[in-house]
Amino acid sequence: MRQRLSSEPDRYRGRRRVPTPPRSRYAAVVTTAFVGAGIVALGANALPDAKSVSPSVLDELRQASVTSQDAAARADSADRATRDERAGKTAAEQDVWLLPLHGYDFQSPYGMRWGKLHTGVDLVAPEGTPYTAIHDGMVTKAGWFGGYGYAVIVQHADGSEAIYGHSSAVTVKEGQQVKAGQQLGLVGNTGHSYGSHLHLEIHVKGQPVDPVAWLKDPSRGVDIQLEVEAVYSEVAAS
Repeated sequence: MRQRLSSEPDRYRGRRRVPTPPRSRYAAVVTTAFVGAGIVALGANALPDAKSVSPSVLDELRQASVTSQDAAARADSADRATRDERAGKTAAEQDVWLLPLHGYDFQSPYGMRWGKLHTGVDLVAPEGTPYTAIHDGMVTKAGWFGGYGYAVIVQHADGSEAIYGHSSAVTVKEGQQVKAGQQLGLVGNTGHSYGSHLHLEIHVKGQPVDPVAWLKDPSRGVDIQLEVEAVYSEVAAS
């Protein structure tokens, strides 16, 4: 039996081993999808050494890093746009002023009537017609209010107040926050009233003002005498 020389390599005995192929280019690309965020954080210096990775795979790794950064930038931009849009809508909603109802007859304007100051306007409508808040605010009164009959008073953020009188019923409670256009009650004929109508008053610093002139101010844009709301004009124009 021949003796093996110490310099002779040892022969492999048994089944022949099948060499394991190197990772495919596809596998390398898929891997970068999972570790893309890590590559972005580590920067370009963390990319594999060009000596140990083929140029084509290295290019794909770099492209994956750039793509991840672009996607993150687009997502952040979209998120900022959504936040800005929500903030804009919130601000716009807070600035909305509306008519309290529609299809009414404007009667008895603000001014002297029968030797006394009529401190509001009367909007004639059938009994039971729902009426709504002209602006956001907090309900400070909801119930019987002397000559106003059943009434609702809403205080706005600017300190002004709207009084809705002669209701047949109120549908809100004191302390409740309401939005412009939210139902407050039903038109009626209670208190010192002659026929079914909504009596609307505006108080500024505790004193009544002419609702027609005050609501027509450009900052509010409501013509209660002609039944026009600025918000609808803007929608129609767009």
